[in-house]
Amino acid sequence: MWDKGSDLASWIDRWAGHQPDALAIEFEESRTSYRELSLRIADVAAWLHDRGVCPGDRVAWLGTNDPASICLLLACSRLGAIFLPLNSRLVVSEHQWILQDAEPQVLIAEEMFFDHAQEAVQNNIVHLLDELTGIENASTAPRVGRPSDAILLAYTSGTTGTPKGALLTQSALASNAVNSAHAHDLTPQDRILTFLPLFHVGGLNIQTLPALMTGASVLLHRAFDPGEWLKDVERWQPTWSLFVPATLNAVASHPQFEKTELSSLKGLMAGSSTIPEAATRPFFERGIPVGQVYGATETSPTAIVMRIDQAHTRPTSCGKPATLCEVRIVNDDGADVSPGSTGELWVRGPNILSEYWRNPEATSASITDGWFHTGDVGHADSDGWIYIDDRKKDVVISGGENIYPAELENILAESPLFAESTVVGMPDDRWGEIPVVVAVAAGDTQPSSADVLDLFAGRLATFKHPKRVVWVEALPRNVMGKILKHEVRELLNDNEVVD
Repeated sequence: MWDKGSDLASWIDRWAGHQPDALAIEFEESRTSYRELSLRIADVAAWLHDRGVCPGDRVAWLGTNDPASICLLLACSRLGAIFLPLNSRLVVSEHQWILQDAEPQVLIAEEMFFDHAQEAVQNNIVHLLDELTGIENASTAPRVGRPSDAILLAYTSGTTGTPKGALLTQSALASNAVNSAHAHDLTPQDRILTFLPLFHVGGLNIQTLPALMTGASVLLHRAFDPGEWLKDVERWQPTWSLFVPATLNAVASHPQFEKTELSSLKGLMAGSSTIPEAATRPFFERGIPVGQVYGATETSPTAIVMRIDQAHTRPTSCGKPATLCEVRIVNDDGADVSPGSTGELWVRGPNILSEYWRNPEATSASITDGWFHTGDVGHADSDGWIYIDDRKKDVVISGGENIYPAELENILAESPLFAESTVVGMPDDRWGEIPVVVAVAAGDTQPSSADVLDLFAGRLATFKHPKRVVWVEALPRNVMGKILKHEVRELLNDNEVVD
């Protein structure tokens, strides 16, 4: 697919040769051409090399959306190093665990996160982003990155509550770009408006990086603001943008939605979870089709695609396998199920992870003969259209963020407030889902909702905190004592939900 010895940054270099003055990235008051982006990546690579970054070393980034994170990723590709984007919404203790596990050579942080970063690593590897902005006439760094080299280390919370680092190669990201280019029919004339966080593979890899590897232009927003998105749709006239259910709802409910000209958009893509029809309907009514991308951190993430020219026919389907992917739906024995039957989705392709960082047990448990076990349960119809039915791993997807109940349940287990407790997802009009504590009180008096929610303050990122509490007399369990979460969800319909 690409030359042996090439790195991801070489794609930018080639576009710089073909269209040097074409816009690559617009961000706030700055515009960067492909020629400027290519030179910038080389300078950042030299800066990293001067600070001892070698092949295989990890380079961490902590900040909001900024072109610097893209430059760092592509500079790492030249050096054969591994880029580690940190979720800026995590608390210090969460970052401490990740950084101790990943052991980065350097950590670059925005000024607002500098003290946080220093507390998390407690050594002298932290550098301010400002150090990168003033690079001029940098030395030349050796260019040793290869397609087979790991390039991205993306941590995702595991079902046990312990984060796992999914390791993706340069070839995996290039393959994902091919999948995405087909999903969107990307060309150099496309214009991508990005606001989802680049520390997520979705924000980074569904549209943004594939667009740059296709010679298209990217307008990067530091964070999501529905009013600013609508303003820039009229001003900048993008052809594509990527959403999650919560951001679709926020834009559609904005007072300016009906007044904003949207005709530049070929369509929108939505990802991260099954997309409710109610979230996409306002856009279809405005003549803007909404397609879907299904995947996971471990699949880079583009694995199953519902293109916009198909979206109106099967609005509840997530689509068909992406160009370079295969999908199986299997039973508990790993055997394929028949059309219409439910099973776990397995994905195979050059875009899946090579391994979990320093976790061979998790790697072995998640990959069988090249097939990645998604943990999601679904079915396919007789025409091959795939539908997601449930999540085997019980992950709660709230506003596009994955929240794993085990993390919350570990904290609940430490508290004397409960005789027993668990966490499940509950449908929510704004967020898609919210995490809810379902518990049995330890005494005769039920604690207040505030007492329960205070248990999470300072220990987990705010977006992970439960939003509601439900008190029950007992939690349903099977004969082995395991809590039956599907029955717990049913209890939510029969008991008072406390805000």
